[in-house]
Amino acid sequence: MTERMTGAQALVRALEHVGVDTVFGIPGGAILPAYDPLYDSVKVRHVLVRHEQGAGHAAEGYAQATGKVGVCMATSGPGATNLVTPIADAYMDSVPIVAITGQVASAAIGTDAFQEADISGITMPITKHNFLVTDAAEIPRTIMEAFHIASTGRPGPVLVDISKDALQAQTEFHWPPTMQLPGYRPVTRPHSKQIREAAKLIAEARRPLLYVGGGVHKAGASAELLQLAELTEIPVITTLMARGTFPDGHPQHMGMPGMHGSVSAVGALQKADLIIGLGVRFDDRVTGQLSTFAPYAKIVHADIDPAEISKNRHADVPIVGDCKEVITDLIGAVGTAGKGDYTEWWTLLNGYKETYPLGYDEFEDGSLAPQYVMQRLSAIAGPETYYVAGVGQHQMWASQFIDYENPGTFINSGGLGTMGFAVPAAMGAKMGRPEATVWAIDGDGCFQMTNQELATCAIEGVPIKIAVINNGNLGMVRQWQTLFYDKRYSNTDLQTTRRIPDFVKLAEAYGCVGLRCERPEDVDATIKKAMEINDVPVVVDFVVHQDAMVWPMVAAGTSNDDIKIARDMAPVWDSED
Repeated sequence: MTERMTGAQALVRALEHVGVDTVFGIPGGAILPAYDPLYDSVKVRHVLVRHEQGAGHAAEGYAQATGKVGVCMATSGPGATNLVTPIADAYMDSVPIVAITGQVASAAIGTDAFQEADISGITMPITKHNFLVTDAAEIPRTIMEAFHIASTGRPGPVLVDISKDALQAQTEFHWPPTMQLPGYRPVTRPHSKQIREAAKLIAEARRPLLYVGGGVHKAGASAELLQLAELTEIPVITTLMARGTFPDGHPQHMGMPGMHGSVSAVGALQKADLIIGLGVRFDDRVTGQLSTFAPYAKIVHADIDPAEISKNRHADVPIVGDCKEVITDLIGAVGTAGKGDYTEWWTLLNGYKETYPLGYDEFEDGSLAPQYVMQRLSAIAGPETYYVAGVGQHQMWASQFIDYENPGTFINSGGLGTMGFAVPAAMGAKMGRPEATVWAIDGDGCFQMTNQELATCAIEGVPIKIAVINNGNLGMVRQWQTLFYDKRYSNTDLQTTRRIPDFVKLAEAYGCVGLRCERPEDVDATIKKAMEINDVPVVVDFVVHQDAMVWPMVAAGTSNDDIKIARDMAPVWDSED
């Protein structure tokens, strides 16, 4: 098909052809030509956000909830630079988004023109790829390539920066265009020799462990993972980005590893003689002090990104490939090689699980424990709900005390740790999954960074529910100040327990329903009331104790062996033979 049109019309037509149904953005001078044909599109819904950061996080939430590519759009200069944080967030967590930005006219590029910023240069380290388009004829092909790159191999963000004159110029529109990506060939099929080597190590191991990361969910491989785990009877741990990829309720699940992981998961890593890492990065938050991490373990490391393998920990058996294909091949190979006797291993790990379960302190003054809020939210909202968290204490409590039985139902900012992620990401998730219940779990600090997107939710008819865990402080920073800075609370008191702002009134001002809960006996009724409201967004201000802490904890830079289950309390490890 060939048709004559402007570059802007070609952009919108290309977005329609690649299957885009939702774009989050804000118009401005350089991108304005694209907004005119967007006004006429019956296939693409544009959501007018209140801040470009909200557009980027909404695109991430949409992508994480649907598995499709999320799309955000902004103008040049400050509009584009406001997308930098969500682009970096998507890059760290391998989220497929395409960010489309307007750029000043090509003749003005490099002249410090009004609202000019070199967004391609700025985002080069935090995008999978980016494009600067100054020729209208290249727009359709660039869009097709951007979506292909974002969604294949290791997913990630792609930036398409288009000059204003390219949007305004006339061009011949051809579809489908021919992609020109000669150097881009992601490897998805694992090497059969490496699979056989991995199966051999599994057969020989006495203390093997399946260390499962977000790559398994991204590959849509949760069913294959379950099959592999049950076939081999090997214990499983799931990282923050993989919560729900293996069901929490399964007897082989040992919990989440890491700085705030369970004792059974951290202990399993430290005592294992074989770690099968699937779609993981061996991230510093999981390994703790790298030199003391998993001292007895050989490593099988499978990842679709060859750059991740042996980056932090040497892999004895490196496997490059898509986790779905890797696990499928492992199932076949393990069936041939046989499995070991793990009776003693299971006795040890189940002992950790029973002796050191996740717990928390109740407060003598009767004030609310945030962990209790999570437990009741989990019980009432249930495992079909999508839970979207920002970063900090509330994120860790959400990962620890909500039961995740389904893949992809916990969406959060893992690698970058972005405050302000939850509200716009929950909006995007709800727009991608309108039939689902979506709860944003936010801290009072995070919530004040992007809560203006409540206006977007109210106007666009996106009835998310937000649990604000309000301890009046920047809670995780305060916890570190308590533990490591002699309780010198420098600039962490937000004064929100003085109701500055009053979150209930703020919610109402944004056209939402505002609720407040301050006592444990009111938690169930408050959550149920929020669950009954499905026509407008709901904000629940859960006023919790300011000294609630996240335990267990491996202090930054220390060994996993030094995990504390509470302040000055450590588990007793069995001595190594």
